[in-house]
Amino acid sequence: MPLSKLAALLFTTATLVALFAAIAEAENPYRFFEWNVTYAHRDLLGAHQQVILINGQFPGPDIEAVTNDNLIINVYNSLDEPFLLSWNGIQNRRNSYVDGVYGTTCPIPPGKNYTYILQVKDQIGSFYYFPSLAFHKAAGGFGGFRILSRPLIPVPFPDPAGDFTVLIGDWYARNHTDLRAILDRGHKLPFPDGILINGRGPNATTFTFEQGKTYRLRVSNVGLQNSLNFRIQGHKLKLVEVEGTHTLQNTYSSFDLHPGQSSSFLVTADQPPQDYFFVVSTRFTNPVITTTGIVHYSNSNQGPSGPIPGGPTIQIDWSLNQARSIRTNLTASGPRPNPQGSYHYGMINTTRTIRLANSAGQVNGKQRYAVNSVSFVPADTPLKLADYFNIPGVYKVNSISAAPTGGGIYLDTSVLQTDYRTFIEIVFENNEDILQSWHLDGYAFFVVGMDGGQWTPASRNQYNLRDGVFRSTVQVYPFSWSAIYIPLDNVGMWNLRSEFWARQYLGQQLYLKVFTTSTSLRDEYPIPKNALLCGKAAGRRTRPFGFYRH
Repeated sequence: MPLSKLAALLFTTATLVALFAAIAEAENPYRFFEWNVTYAHRDLLGAHQQVILINGQFPGPDIEAVTNDNLIINVYNSLDEPFLLSWNGIQNRRNSYVDGVYGTTCPIPPGKNYTYILQVKDQIGSFYYFPSLAFHKAAGGFGGFRILSRPLIPVPFPDPAGDFTVLIGDWYARNHTDLRAILDRGHKLPFPDGILINGRGPNATTFTFEQGKTYRLRVSNVGLQNSLNFRIQGHKLKLVEVEGTHTLQNTYSSFDLHPGQSSSFLVTADQPPQDYFFVVSTRFTNPVITTTGIVHYSNSNQGPSGPIPGGPTIQIDWSLNQARSIRTNLTASGPRPNPQGSYHYGMINTTRTIRLANSAGQVNGKQRYAVNSVSFVPADTPLKLADYFNIPGVYKVNSISAAPTGGGIYLDTSVLQTDYRTFIEIVFENNEDILQSWHLDGYAFFVVGMDGGQWTPASRNQYNLRDGVFRSTVQVYPFSWSAIYIPLDNVGMWNLRSEFWARQYLGQQLYLKVFTTSTSLRDEYPIPKNALLCGKAAGRRTRPFGFYRH
């Protein structure tokens, strides 16, 4: 980046930080990031294709923070089209304006920059960031995002000898623009061409272990559509954390990660000194795609031997039972020293039940995907900006039903309003023969139940009301349901979406508007002073008083 441009960016960042520091919650450290987003060409899976780099890296650099840190991330868009970054699992307390999806945030124009100001308030754990616009996720632009516990807050396992980010995902050996054109023409995507581990193909990724030591692997499925199983030849995986929640430390020989999900494992190098296969394969597909990396013992002079260890095949029950075994560690601390189990969610009465069913079909001869029969179409203005400026005609509140309608698919900008400080139940109903994966921005939720068949009120009899895992992404098995409980404690406009990225792109998403009449800063931060304005909000002026309008 030219020195003049870099100097301008540094000045912009310094100015924003000075403003923010005067009014943000005090005494929490600041961490600064300067990122340049560019295209480059890489040889992946036998094809020469265009990928998205951040600071020349694919995948992008890790973000490492500590609970309550303030993050100042200045992103310069050197692509030839608008660009947005979103933060998968980061809750952006009281500030959906910087969520990084088009319903809340204007994209960064080509040749321009934007400074995201986030606080990882009361969070720990393993997450990732990714580009949310224009099917850019199929080109990269993603990276790991880890939040460490504050000093003196106990963690329920000894410090590992090393801490690895492991980004796994299915991949196409063609440019994202070609894939986007297929979807825009109203067609389904073909089957992926392979799987990448940290942006590399078979046997190109190596993790080095010292014999006898224990390592932490933070594994995220950043792919476009497939559930993935991973395993390490001859080694056990001890699950310790899922998307910010310490879990019961169950041990697995292999583990399923569904699209959008992140988990942490401890692996001990307790085998004879040689190299071992790190294996990732697709689940519930025919054919099965498999790729490998290498776990290298530092005192080894022998490569991996023997057959690649096989994983589960098509079995859904195996995966369902594994999912049910993931429980919260009620004796562990979270971001604060009080036990995670102090939140007795099973003793709180829910005030509302929302049922959401996914479906697929044709609209005007083109492939679309829907939730409760509504296939989401983006408005010409981010919904959150329309709220701030009171711009009419951008969207209608409750433009989607809170229960399946059974009708045909139609197009709308679907927004479902809910009340702040209520405790609700959402049931995801999957009547299709694919596994579905759902993510809610700005929130984590309690996974209280999942099973095959149709959900009924009697299904609540089997809910886990004691130690269900608290996370932000949940899978729904074919012809099955999953139920979650959510304390609506984060005001804003939040994206609820399929993590199957072609389905999200073609309408399988909505926005959950968590509403209050309060104008207190304790409830929601107003629009940032540096907010990008576009659509019908272009050219308008935010109110003066720093970052806040009150």
